[in-house]
Amino acid sequence: MSSMNIPQSSYPRIVIIGGGFGGIALAKKLSNKDAQVVLLDKHNYHNFQPLLYQVSTGGLEPDSIAYPIRKVLQGYPNFYFRLANVMEVDTDKKSIKTNIGEMTFDYLVIATGSETNYFGNKGIENNGMAMKTIPQALNLRSLILENFEQALLTDNLHEREALMNFVIVGGGPTGVELAGALAEIKKGILPKDYPDLDTRRAQINLIQSGDRILPAMSEQASEKAERFLEKLGVNVWKNIRVTDYDGKVVSTDCDTVFEAATLVWAAGVRAVGVKGLDAENLLARGNRLKVDQFNQVQGVEGVFAIGDVAQMETEAFPHGHPMMAQPAIQQGRNLGENLVRLIDDIPMKPFKYRDKGSMATVGRNKAVVDMPNIRFQGVFAWFVWMFVHLYFLIGFRNRVVVFINWVYNYIRFDREARLIIRPFKKQNRAERDTLKQE
Repeated sequence: MSSMNIPQSSYPRIVIIGGGFGGIALAKKLSNKDAQVVLLDKHNYHNFQPLLYQVSTGGLEPDSIAYPIRKVLQGYPNFYFRLANVMEVDTDKKSIKTNIGEMTFDYLVIATGSETNYFGNKGIENNGMAMKTIPQALNLRSLILENFEQALLTDNLHEREALMNFVIVGGGPTGVELAGALAEIKKGILPKDYPDLDTRRAQINLIQSGDRILPAMSEQASEKAERFLEKLGVNVWKNIRVTDYDGKVVSTDCDTVFEAATLVWAAGVRAVGVKGLDAENLLARGNRLKVDQFNQVQGVEGVFAIGDVAQMETEAFPHGHPMMAQPAIQQGRNLGENLVRLIDDIPMKPFKYRDKGSMATVGRNKAVVDMPNIRFQGVFAWFVWMFVHLYFLIGFRNRVVVFINWVYNYIRFDREARLIIRPFKKQNRAERDTLKQE
């Protein structure tokens, strides 16, 4: 037995670090194969990140976008899950050190995903809000509601407006979808919840450093999304870079200054690294691991990386594949087949990414969709967006719960999960980050 209480086996041991889209896809592909599979994650659930913004804005409860990892892979023979923080990898000894013990491996797969990248800006990191995990989404939900409660208590008009102002930094899908959701809350919910507060003075500002939002999508989608947002009352600022935030004032690289009690940072991500695989020659931009066409970490035999943490440079993707769910899922499935081939001493198949398109919703009846051969926007795009997200949710119950919530919210124009379950205080953020509680 190993120190993690995992039995020895005659089968080769494949260790997967990370239960995100890539890790789950890989583990499923390895089910019923002649291999012992060990999945390690610091959470016991898979988090459906594309819908985190709905948790933070009260549209969904967190348990509807999370699913127990043990249940995902329930009944798989030779499968083991351990709740653990990986501290270090020794590629020479083929061993892993975690907070619950050490173990050896025959093949190792890094699927640790990504985290918010503040690009070294401590002011924004300490005072702004991120939205990459369920705890962070719940913190943001509490802060939004607490700010409106606080706005009711102050007779200082200047302070009240700052409490009702939101700055979202980053015009990618996360920023656009969050801005649209907040705009709908401002329009349809806040006047009912706070009749004694002039919620019309609330401002939602979306700041993009480039010349258009949704830069990874077509210009047609970007222009349409911007029109949708402006129609909802969102202030879209382009070609402006946020330089600092002290908890009250948002500084930029121009004369424009915003006073806001809430800043959401959605302007970049970086791969979550693993000690022992952090040598300079192994890393590419964004802390990603350089991998070959089979997702093997360059120069490290038996160690692979998939998803956000993997940088596979190809002619079509010279800077690596997009840090989204689809590349992670496809790489996980392909690597699952390749590991079986490797065990059976059969040549591996190179990974080829099939771009199925990208999409973003901007609110009720409003979405933009770019597919390889067609682009469309509006109501139909919104239905397509909903169908795709329901399809990729893990678990029948989650699909049903999310669908019912969407139907209810659509009919009633309401978001009943606007609950302050646990109060959030921004001054404690640095301490929580130090303790790694997020």
